[in-house]
Amino acid sequence: MVTVVNPRAPKKAGSLRLHRRAIALIDVIVGTVLLGITIAVLMSLLGQATTAQAMGEQMATAARLIDEQLNLVLARGPDNYATRFEAEGVCDAPFEAFRYRLTFSGGTGGQPYTVRSTILWDSGSTERSASVEALIAARLGDEPDPERKPTENVDRPIK
Repeated sequence: MVTVVNPRAPKKAGSLRLHRRAIALIDVIVGTVLLGITIAVLMSLLGQATTAQAMGEQMATAARLIDEQLNLVLARGPDNYATRFEAEGVCDAPFEAFRYRLTFSGGTGGQPYTVRSTILWDSGSTERSASVEALIAARLGDEPDPERKPTENVDRPIK
């Protein structure tokens, strides 16, 4: 007996349902793999962004501390600064994780001093640093560190 299959004849309903389920399962598996890859990439980017933000905060803090040290030298005068004040040490609270170093050169014959302010800190396993060099003239005609208290007390009415 010969069976002739008509290619245009409708398929059985059970076979069609099984085929749709298989395609749906493949869609779910592919979607899950793509979602996993996307989440892994996003987590990697989040880690890099967090590291960059922390480094930016540290650099901004170092810049402020450099500015503070240079302003202290400017206010007190660079001549003999290192003999009167500390030129190296740990920064004041809450910045104990940072250290400063001041180096002076020049200042002879009326030339300005070259003052280099360096801030050092540990960032994980790496020591980082930031430096700024400035020219600061000697304070002529002033006492090196004058007493700045008023001669008499000031009484102000409290409102």
